Amino acid sequence: MQNELNVIGIQADLAWEDSEKNIAFFEHQINLLKKVDLVVLPEMFTTGFTMHPEKVAEKMNGKSVSWMKKMAQKHSFAICGSLVITENNNYYNRLVFVHPSGKIETYDKRHSFTLAGEDKVYTSGTHKLIVAYKGWKICPLICYDLRFPVWARNTENYDLLIYMANWPVTRIKAWDTLLKARAIENMSYVVGVNRTGKDANNYEYSGNSLVVNYLGEALSSLEKNEVGIVKTPLKMSHQNEIRKKLGFLNDMDSFKILD
Repeated sequence: MQNELNVIGIQADLAWEDSEKNIAFFEHQINLLKKVDLVVLPEMFTTGFTMHPEKVAEKMNGKSVSWMKKMAQKHSFAICGSLVITENNNYYNRLVFVHPSGKIETYDKRHSFTLAGEDKVYTSGTHKLIVAYKGWKICPLICYDLRFPVWARNTENYDLLIYMANWPVTRIKAWDTLLKARAIENMSYVVGVNRTGKDANNYEYSGNSLVVNYLGEALSSLEKNEVGIVKTPLKMSHQNEIRKKLGFLNDMDSFKILD
């Protein structure tokens, strides 16, 4: 078990439906990194939050997932981000988690953003993913999932909760508040990675990516519209000590989610 996990989130102004340009940007940023265990990219990091999957969808053996595998193996870290995947005649907003070994785990976004019509074009997932990596249990989720605390409830005793997003500036206070709420209620580190810039639909994104500890305290953050990274070493021993001392997770309600 590795006590300290060095996590980096890359905040970017995504080029609209231009996977080559976005991948080139992220590769440049990644090549500058040092001492990294896990890299987190935004939601739909290759395209922006598009409702036209027929234009950009890739298969799991396509160029973007292959690039993620290349980065993970070259730099000996794990990398995760969501992108548009087509499979079995369906489109998915799929989170892909690639281990340094090249092993791939996936999570399909459960909560489709109906306000933008995501539910009309993408198929929702039904299963939560808990990744085992370097002795850490990691729960990666996507954007709108942040508004639904039951889905994120720490019944698996995970150590790190991740949200990747295209969260607009008009509701950025909710982003900041809910990331901290998820950290406090689950007594878990939370990493939230958002995009910046303006998309083809004229929606603005301010970023405001954030790393929060198990008490809701910000450990690393980015200012509005800043392109850059959030980074901090997460220490499992500190989190476990506070969990044991306070014992809040022992008192949680038991429940079962029905599909």
